[in-house]
Amino acid sequence: MKSGFIGIIGRPNVGKSTLLNAVLGEKVAITTEKPQTTRNTIRGIYTDKDAQLVFIDTPGIHRPRTKLGNYMTESALRTLEEVDVVLFIVDDSKPLGPGDQYILDTLTKIKTPVYLLINKIDIIPPDQYQNLHMEYEKAGIFKEIIGISALNNTNVGLLLDKLKAAMEEGPMYFPEDMVTDHPERFLVGEIIREKLLRYLQDEIPHGIAVEIESYEEKETITNIGAVIYCEKKSHKGIIIGKDGRKLKGVGKSAREEIESLLGTKVFLQLWVKVKENWRDSETALSGFGYKE
Repeated sequence: MKSGFIGIIGRPNVGKSTLLNAVLGEKVAITTEKPQTTRNTIRGIYTDKDAQLVFIDTPGIHRPRTKLGNYMTESALRTLEEVDVVLFIVDDSKPLGPGDQYILDTLTKIKTPVYLLINKIDIIPPDQYQNLHMEYEKAGIFKEIIGISALNNTNVGLLLDKLKAAMEEGPMYFPEDMVTDHPERFLVGEIIREKLLRYLQDEIPHGIAVEIESYEEKETITNIGAVIYCEKKSHKGIIIGKDGRKLKGVGKSAREEIESLLGTKVFLQLWVKVKENWRDSETALSGFGYKE
């Protein structure tokens, strides 16, 4: 048995969580088109007869404007020191920018082997891919550069084979049927937040947090109560929507996915509360699980 830990890093919205879900063959990390969807490190566990690979999906590395943003970036960079291999994902449709350069400069300071994954190779011409490949190759820090499409599963199997070959003999860290070490309560909260991100306007999503207040498992149904926190009173009305329609839509969509996750009927209650400037509050960040 070979085993090891693999960190997935990159700028916001380049496909890190999509890759993790593709590797595992099921959804453990929420994905949306909005940047900074991932706030916590998410561990996904891939196990077959030969190896166990523990992938750590990190928040997108960006220039932080709030204490939450600072926590997210520090969390991602800390991963570099805790893994056996680093996967640096870049978006094939975007030129190398300041955010990527900052990550490249950071990677030159570590000894961990780094693979560069150029994502979304299905949507741009080969010559554009080749130019980006050559531009990153100049850095001289990558063990290998691989083009992938996380969404379409292109070269994901090839990546897994290369990662297995790179690992050393080691123990099985988790039971073979386990795909994440996060509790179901955490996953439920993330599902609700994902639906909110999909339903809401651009100016609101980064200012919302979801807290699971109650979680009661019964024989035929699981009762869940969750509070959605926003930073402004005006946002509360937008989240609820006219006659409560938007909140009902979020609740229905979340409940259906939670039922699929838990394999049971779910009674989901959602409330919306205002907690002004919570992203810059140490107390609030700790309460929402973003700080130890």
